[in-house]
Amino acid sequence: MEGETMGVRAWGARQWLVAAAAAVLAAVVIGVPTGVVPSSLYTRMTPVLWWNYPVWGAGSVLTGLLAATYATGPGRAPKGAGAAGADPARRGPRGVRAIAGGVLSVLAVGCPVCNKLVVLALGTTGAMSYWAPAQPVLAVASVALLAHALVKRLRTADACPVPTAAAPAPAPGTAGAGNGGPDTPGTTGTTTTMSSH
Repeated sequence: MEGETMGVRAWGARQWLVAAAAAVLAAVVIGVPTGVVPSSLYTRMTPVLWWNYPVWGAGSVLTGLLAATYATGPGRAPKGAGAAGADPARRGPRGVRAIAGGVLSVLAVGCPVCNKLVVLALGTTGAMSYWAPAQPVLAVASVALLAHALVKRLRTADACPVPTAAAPAPAPGTAGAGNGGPDTPGTTGTTTTMSSH
């Protein structure tokens, strides 16, 4: 875990800006459609529970931090770097975990009787009797998936370091110039002439 903390501490201003912007965007995307954030666009039919707020906040912050790991910063490879033309850390199940965590966050803090699919499958009574008690479990699962994806991403974010620029090669015909080297024009001819006398 120490390595992941050091990775976050090494972030530049660009990555922190991306983290903040993505966290705010996630808070709006999760909070407004579920009624956690009051708005005129949506009227929640059940009251917001106390634990909805920390789950909403944790999911938003974790999403922001996860998004920041894909921002190019000091010591990070630009997009498309790597032998295969892509960052290896972008592949694998981490993206699936992140998406699943975000979806579960919405389902966990949402109104149980406002979810049309749940009401269609279980009815209003079933939504309150079965779906509502399961929402805290979904909340824990969503935070756990996002945290796991973030930790894995931080461990592999620098898998493709920026290559160090090599020193420029000398131009042809200039090697040894000014030092009497073998490529210095006229050196060989002068030496031959002097030795012939």
